Amino acid sequence: MNNTLLWLRAESKAFEERTLLTPEVTRELLKAGFEVVVERSVARIFSDEEYQEAGCRLVPEGSWQAAPEHAFILGLKELDPVLGPFTRRHVHFAHAYKHQSGWQETLGAFARGKGTLYDLEYLVDEQGRRVAAFGYWAGFVGAATAVLSWAGQALGKEPSLAALQAWPDKNALIADVREQLAQVEAAQGGCDEDAVVSEAGAAAQSHKPVDQRPTALVIGALGRCGRGACELLEACDVPLTRWDQAETAAGGPFDAVREHDMLINCVFVNAPSLPFTTLEHLQSPQRRLCVIADVSCDPTGEFNPLPVYRDCTTMDRPVERLLAADGSAPRLDIIAIDHLPSLLPRESSEDFSTQMLPHLLELKQPDQGVWQRAEAVFRQYRDLATGQQA
Repeated sequence: MNNTLLWLRAESKAFEERTLLTPEVTRELLKAGFEVVVERSVARIFSDEEYQEAGCRLVPEGSWQAAPEHAFILGLKELDPVLGPFTRRHVHFAHAYKHQSGWQETLGAFARGKGTLYDLEYLVDEQGRRVAAFGYWAGFVGAATAVLSWAGQALGKEPSLAALQAWPDKNALIADVREQLAQVEAAQGGCDEDAVVSEAGAAAQSHKPVDQRPTALVIGALGRCGRGACELLEACDVPLTRWDQAETAAGGPFDAVREHDMLINCVFVNAPSLPFTTLEHLQSPQRRLCVIADVSCDPTGEFNPLPVYRDCTTMDRPVERLLAADGSAPRLDIIAIDHLPSLLPRESSEDFSTQMLPHLLELKQPDQGVWQRAEAVFRQYRDLATGQQA
């Protein structure tokens, strides 16, 4: 009988430095009797040498397509359907179960290759709770980018947030955010509260006294993602309002969204609901909001609670202008990056990989537990995508 083979593929998504398997977790898997193969990668935050020292066999990038048929192909980000048809068993975030753009092509590629997808987002326990998530780090970084974008506007930068690169650790990120806030306070030290800088000058009207930090509304504050966002904001002394299910139960649009400087959306929505805001709702002279960080980032999903944009932003172009300043309300930028935790790749990978370890150890019996449940969800959506009967 073949050993259980785990094949860690190199990530192909631009700016993605995270990994599902860290060298330390790999050591534990090897001790448990797994065979682990690692594709070489210059982008991964951990070096090839660290995996080699852990005892892994290294292979060229992209060679998963020729891996043994019994291998589990491990990754994080989705695979382009053009690489299909997909055979073997794959573990990654596919972003295909909420009718996102290209979902039928993705699941169709699995159907044609008779492969199986274990979507990391749908690895759940008996109560339906996810067993591992990057949510905390997504919220932490998402809140940081929102504050940095707000500061960029206040300092007259265009765009308000330049191309992003990973920070070495969370403390460095906090220090960067605090430094930008300090620069805003220093720059505004001699300004009148009602001073206005024109849109041509790349800044918006200031509605805040010089001694007041921007205010933030975090929706989904009680979840992992929301807790991460709140921790960053607290560490940077940014006044925040915490909302969760109780505050959003009645359905939006919510005027509170317009009354804060920043909105950080951390809600995972998998059912129809009224939107938190709309472009029409935001086009108000009473709007104070100037930055949205949509950490949940599902612009093409049918349940998107922020139907104000159509495409994700990227690490090299992190902000998109939604509304220009009009003399009574400031300009409004949105940040919607779907792999924010990659900006803290080492810490987020270590956390996620450690969460995954007990479940990876169960891959010797994938017809049970979280893996069996994930496969059942896959088959349901695969059949829906291909028009088959379940």
